[in-house]
Amino acid sequence: MTETAASDFRPSQRHIRLDTILRLRWLAVLGQLAAIFIVAQGLEFDVAIVPCVSIIGLSAALNLALQTVANPMQRLEPLHAAGLLALNIVELAGLLFFTGGLQNPFSFLFLAPVLISATALPARLTFAIGVLAVACASVLFFFHFPLPWDSEDPVVLPPIYLLGVWLSIVLAIGVTSLYSFQVTEEARKLADALAATELVLTREQHLTQLDGLAAAAAHELGTPLATIFLISRELEKTVTDPVFAADLKTLREQTQRCRDILSKITQLSSTGAPFDRMKLSELIEEVVAPHRDFGVDIKVRIAIAAAAEPVGSRNPAVLYGVGNIIENAVDFANSTVEVNAWWNNETIEIVISDDGPGIPPDLMKRIGEPYLSRRRTQDAGGGLGLGVFIARTLLERTGAKVSFTNRTFPEHGAVVQIAWPKERFETIESLEETIG
Repeated sequence: MTETAASDFRPSQRHIRLDTILRLRWLAVLGQLAAIFIVAQGLEFDVAIVPCVSIIGLSAALNLALQTVANPMQRLEPLHAAGLLALNIVELAGLLFFTGGLQNPFSFLFLAPVLISATALPARLTFAIGVLAVACASVLFFFHFPLPWDSEDPVVLPPIYLLGVWLSIVLAIGVTSLYSFQVTEEARKLADALAATELVLTREQHLTQLDGLAAAAAHELGTPLATIFLISRELEKTVTDPVFAADLKTLREQTQRCRDILSKITQLSSTGAPFDRMKLSELIEEVVAPHRDFGVDIKVRIAIAAAAEPVGSRNPAVLYGVGNIIENAVDFANSTVEVNAWWNNETIEIVISDDGPGIPPDLMKRIGEPYLSRRRTQDAGGGLGLGVFIARTLLERTGAKVSFTNRTFPEHGAVVQIAWPKERFETIESLEETIG
């Protein structure tokens, strides 16, 4: 079950569209032109207009070239996107060089490309862009033209203040980019894991539908085969020619064989409906059966209660979720897995426990998160750490509450408790409503 997600799903790579970067670059061009116009014309400060406008013009020319040559809707390779963001930093550093260096309040715009990289590019490229931004800020600390200001009352900032500005830029780049990267990474992992959940659930739906189609085909074919069988048997009684009699006998035997095969198919699903109604004990036996031949003793105990045994839909989300947790218990058990179930008029509960090493303390609070795996190193494949996440997500979507604990010392092993409100369990709807 876990292998389905591990083999067919791979976390998506992060790519940023060219159009997104071009929009940001055009916004920077317009903002820079507006700032120079206001300072030079509105405030009448002495600004190095020619070199500043030249830098802005080169940036605009590059934007036009990219829009003409490339499709703006294409997604850039991370390295190419990082190159454009690095160019933004260099262009900003050039403008700040002619307008006061770190004395210019716009020096904090070094943060923008780094933050964009943290949310859209791999960590190594974000680190490289951050280092470039810090290097440019460090150069501007020592080398820059005077800050455009009133010539009759020039601003003279002490070196200690400029050092504080430099340090604040460095810390802001480091802290904010790290925070943005962590938040974006968590959101991306969750989105990828949910996509894997939908993939697994869709596969389970297809398997269940095939089961229903097989049962329907067996039902439809049963009547004509029964007719053929009866006619061949009657003809066999009346025909005296040994050759014809032998052929009719063969026809009857092969017809009976087809009926036996269809009978076995029908036993796989009691009806042709994709989601049969099934008792709780039948559900448990169905998910336990595939794991009985792996050298681990699986003990199933169904508590006898005064209330009638609950009956729910044969829902793939429930089957996969409970089956995946049993599979994990079998993987980690030393010799025994226990599956206990009980119910009353309000609650239905399934408790799955094993005698393995239990859940490590450092994983206990994070159990059920995507890409979190505790599989033994000798296990082949290892998986992506999505199995428990998918199982928990699917079960909780059906109204279940899933909790993870360890057995009380001196016993050892993990314990998973799955509980539904009885009314919710008995009214679990179709797959489409479960995943909607």
